[in-house]
Amino acid sequence: MSLEFKPGCLPTGIGTMPHTNTEEACSLILKYITGIPFWPQLSRRAYMENMYVQDSEGFPGLVIDEKDERVWIDKSVPLDKPLEQLYTRYLDNRFEDYAISTGAATGLYELLSRKINPVAVKGQITGPITLGLGLQDKDKRAILYDDVLSDALARHLRLKAAWQEMKLRAVSPHTIIFIDEPYMVSFGSAFFAASQEKIISLINEVFDGITGLKGIHCCGNTDWSVILATKLDILNFDTYNYAQSLTLYPAEVESFLSRGGIIAWGIVPNTEKEILHESASSLQDRLGEAVAPFTRNGIPFRKILEQSILTPSCGLDGLSPEAAEQVLELLAKLSQQVREKYIT
Repeated sequence: MSLEFKPGCLPTGIGTMPHTNTEEACSLILKYITGIPFWPQLSRRAYMENMYVQDSEGFPGLVIDEKDERVWIDKSVPLDKPLEQLYTRYLDNRFEDYAISTGAATGLYELLSRKINPVAVKGQITGPITLGLGLQDKDKRAILYDDVLSDALARHLRLKAAWQEMKLRAVSPHTIIFIDEPYMVSFGSAFFAASQEKIISLINEVFDGITGLKGIHCCGNTDWSVILATKLDILNFDTYNYAQSLTLYPAEVESFLSRGGIIAWGIVPNTEKEILHESASSLQDRLGEAVAPFTRNGIPFRKILEQSILTPSCGLDGLSPEAAEQVLELLAKLSQQVREKYIT
């Protein structure tokens, strides 16, 4: 945990963008998000940039069908040797063997080509819970419930995250990697059978491959005590729609902040209808309402904002490119407004 990095409500993004032109997406991000830029995931550009494909490249038994846009694990082929190879590379920390191909992450490689000097740079990777549920065998059984494959998947993602962090250090020595875990909204339901202990163990395995700041993004309501029990440095949640959900865990949040943890408030909406009804001022009021409950436990308002990042509520791939620009512009204005009033 870094007790020194205080982002002071600088903005960043979740990852997904609606563009099909990589240069345009990257230029738009760098126009508005200068402090902590992120690389764009462009699933509309190609199926290979779908989050489940992008981060599963090279996993034992993986089958990618770009024509029918399907990805699955073929257990009918012998997996012992590729699994052994994965564990050997894991033990040797050979993360250079787990690069994301250029066709699967054009936004990453485009960002790496730009001459910029940000405060920090952010990347993202699909988490072991979400990818473990998204990858299934031919019988549609998620590999999260296969102890061998779920364990291997966490190590695979650890190597992927380590490789990505290494690449991003060419942009800035200060890196942030988010693990995206949208499926954590199902934790505790009848459709989610993994235990709390397994979730924490798998996520921490991926985190152990990250030496910079590490965060978790979940774009809905979940049991935040589970997330806060991992080794995360940054908690990112949909504040716009679920601000009250985090207030149910005041002790855990206070402990997290006291050790230098950062909250990334997903305060800017990501739907075109909601964008039209918001302004930087209205969102500043909404942010203040989200932060206020935690000050009742004696945490100064300014301290919380110093240990905060501002983001959209979730990814922007469901918007038009024009609406995505509106979100980023609104996010940048909100950050500037809050920083001028409380930080600088």
